[in-house]
Amino acid sequence: MSENKKTNQIQPLEEIVLCGASAYNQKFYINENFKNLPDEIKNQLKVMCVLFCADIGGILQLVFDEEGNLEFRTACNEDDLLYDDIGSGLKIKELRQKNEDLLRGLELYYKVIFDKLEE
Repeated sequence: MSENKKTNQIQPLEEIVLCGASAYNQKFYINENFKNLPDEIKNQLKVMCVLFCADIGGILQLVFDEEGNLEFRTACNEDDLLYDDIGSGLKIKELRQKNEDLLRGLELYYKVIFDKLEE
């Protein structure tokens, strides 16, 4: 929670998107707040997101929630008949298992960096 200094009311921290990819426009995005991550980690994130979109379709985002936990979020256009909803859940489970150390490290990085920014 962060304190709004003008009104002295407590307001929740907003979620922050780490990165994402879209099968629709075939683009990858990484949040500028994470530009200091090593290139190897940024490349791993890119490969993970782009391969997900190539296999499953739709859009994938990796998002930090208010507590600093990294969540996988997927979406698709209503008219996208090729999007694999069941495969999406299975692919996310696979990605979480294969990249467990990377994802834990990113959560720790987020908590350390953004806690310092809030002080």
